[in-house]
Amino acid sequence: MDKLKIRAYSVRFGDAFLISVPDRGSGGVVETRHILVDLGNVLNKEGGRDDVFQPVVKNILEVLNGKPLDLYIMTHEHMDHTQGLHYADVHYYPNEDLIKKLKVRYAWLTTSSAEDYYDYHPDAKKKKLEMEGMYMAIQSYLSFLKASGEEMPGPMVALMLNNNPRSTKENVKYLRKLADNTCYVYRGFNPNGNHPFNEAQFEIWAPEEDTSIYYTSLRPMVLGIKKAGRGKGESILAEMTPPSGVDAGAFYNLARHRRGYIENLLAIDKAANNSSIVFCLKWRGWKLLFTGDAELRSWKKMNEKSVLKPVHFLKISHHGSHNGTPEPNLLNKVLPPGQQNGRRVALVTTWRGTYNNVPDRDTLSLYDPAAPAVQRRCNELHILDETMQVGTFKDIEFEDLS
Repeated sequence: MDKLKIRAYSVRFGDAFLISVPDRGSGGVVETRHILVDLGNVLNKEGGRDDVFQPVVKNILEVLNGKPLDLYIMTHEHMDHTQGLHYADVHYYPNEDLIKKLKVRYAWLTTSSAEDYYDYHPDAKKKKLEMEGMYMAIQSYLSFLKASGEEMPGPMVALMLNNNPRSTKENVKYLRKLADNTCYVYRGFNPNGNHPFNEAQFEIWAPEEDTSIYYTSLRPMVLGIKKAGRGKGESILAEMTPPSGVDAGAFYNLARHRRGYIENLLAIDKAANNSSIVFCLKWRGWKLLFTGDAELRSWKKMNEKSVLKPVHFLKISHHGSHNGTPEPNLLNKVLPPGQQNGRRVALVTTWRGTYNNVPDRDTLSLYDPAAPAVQRRCNELHILDETMQVGTFKDIEFEDLS
């Protein structure tokens, strides 16, 4: 009996899935085709380690066995989803050219990663530039703190590395040239004709084509940073003085503890996460939902557009963070509670210690197979975390129901 297989790789704090799909052609001959969804991890010492990409890419090539990778999907522009293939190409296949080995037929990248995207979306461009300027200001500020001997907590380092626009741009530039046919995907994009499958069908649930809706307002900050001089493009630490009539001690305490940079960095992170491609793969009776790192704003928009519907498999969004799973009344539309018949599977990839409270215990409890029957949303929960050997994988199979 034919089986669809999801191979989830242990890449520390990141995502990498190879989906092997038996595909019956018009003559009745079944050919296994393959989809790779993301490959990356964060760069800090807890969640990241680049040598993990060597065994993962090696295994992918072994599974392909000389055949093309039929479809590559980059869900969004974060290092823990984008950097793996680029890193492997540079460090492990410098004279062999990994792109030639993979022979990718189609690639789907999130809509905002198109080279000319911001030429046609001025609102998104304005907000993107504002976010990048804010990131650079925060980066300068944290560099001064580090130079003065103040070490940043690991989660802050991870957020900065994961959202570095310069690093991400290099990976996306590489991924744009990965395939013979590259598409930039959003809700409303027509998958037909943009993949090689005969049987498998795709529904694109997110993101919206205009990603400006995912940006939130940035908070005013008191960083004590100013430009060194016109045209120099460098920043220096400015002397901060209290306004007239304001107690100096209270002012400096406020400036130190309420700078607002953490909130702004999280806003930058959310905007990228919410631009994730969310797609449902339908195959011989199964509906499998892959969510990237979609956060609450994206889930609410999907609900507004009436795309949420029951599925059999859910890749839990954003590594089990509390902001990656929608509120229960929306989650119920995807994994209705109390269903006793049929298989319902949830999968989360995470690595404790990378970010604070990730994975979130209360969030994972929403997927607990041991929950009371009337509350139970799934009967299988697979967790890839620090207990697994990096570079290995877990297979989840779905037998033909047709």
